[in-house]
Amino acid sequence: MKLLKQIFDFYINSSIHVALSSYALVHITFYFFHIQYDETMALFVFFGTIVGYNFVKYDALVRVKKNPIGNQLKIIAVLSFISVILVGYYFFHLKRITQIVSVGIFLITALYTLPFFPNRKNARNWAGVKIYIVTLCWVGATLILPLINAEVPFTADFFIRSIQRFVLVFVLILVFEIIDLANDDPHLKTVPQTIGVKNTKLLGFLLLIPFWIVGILSFSFHDLVINLIMVMVLMGFIYFANPNRSKYYTSFFVEAVPVFWWLMLFIFENNMLGVTALR
Repeated sequence: MKLLKQIFDFYINSSIHVALSSYALVHITFYFFHIQYDETMALFVFFGTIVGYNFVKYDALVRVKKNPIGNQLKIIAVLSFISVILVGYYFFHLKRITQIVSVGIFLITALYTLPFFPNRKNARNWAGVKIYIVTLCWVGATLILPLINAEVPFTADFFIRSIQRFVLVFVLILVFEIIDLANDDPHLKTVPQTIGVKNTKLLGFLLLIPFWIVGILSFSFHDLVINLIMVMVLMGFIYFANPNRSKYYTSFFVEAVPVFWWLMLFIFENNMLGVTALR
C-alpha cells in the first residue's frame, strides 16, 4: 500500500496528471473543430506541460530555498529533462507560426516564475494577476496552438470556444484558490482572499452560465448532454470546496475534469458511430 501511494504521489508531483489534462483539452479542441488527430501537437503540449509545471513548482525550491534534493525530486528532474528533449523534438516539427506563438507562451510561463525586473517579484506573486496568467497560458496552449498549427481560421466559433475554455480553467483555478486559502500569501490577493470564499463560489456558479450557453449553441444533442453534466460536476466541485479539503481534492480530482470531459466526448462519439453503423 505504501508503494502504491508513493507511485501515486509521484504521478501527481511530477505533473504527469496535469499534463494528461492538457492533453485531453487538446483532443477536445480537435473534436470541436473537426481537426484530424495531430500527434506532434498533442505530445508537444503534453510534455510542455510537464516541463512548465515542474519548472514553476520546483524552481524556487531548488534555486532560492536550496532545499536538499530527495530521491523523488531527482526522478522528477530526470523526467523533466527527458520532457525538455521531447518538447524540443516536437517543437521543430510544428509550423513556424505555431513555434512563434509557443515561444510567447513559454515566455509568459518564465515571467510567471522568474523575477525579470530588478527589485520586483515574479509574476506569480503579483497581486491579483496569477489566475489570469495561468488561464491565458492554458487557453493558448490547448486551444490556440492546435488551431494555428492546423491552419483553422479564427471564426466566431473560435471566440465562443475560447470563452468556454477560459471559463473552465478559471473556475478550476478558483477551486484551487479556495483549497489553498490557508497557505497562500495574503499579498497575492487571490479571489477568495479578496472577496471571500462564499462570494468566490457564487462567482464560480455565475461563470458556469456562459459555459452552459456555449453548449446550447452547439445544436448537438450529445454535446448538450455532456455540457450539462460538465456544469453539474463543476458546480459540485465548487460547492464542496473548502480550505480543509485534502490536497488530492484539487491535485487529482479537480485536475481530472478535462480528462472526464474528453472521455465523455469519446464515449458519446463512439456510441453515435455504433448506432449509425447499425442503421
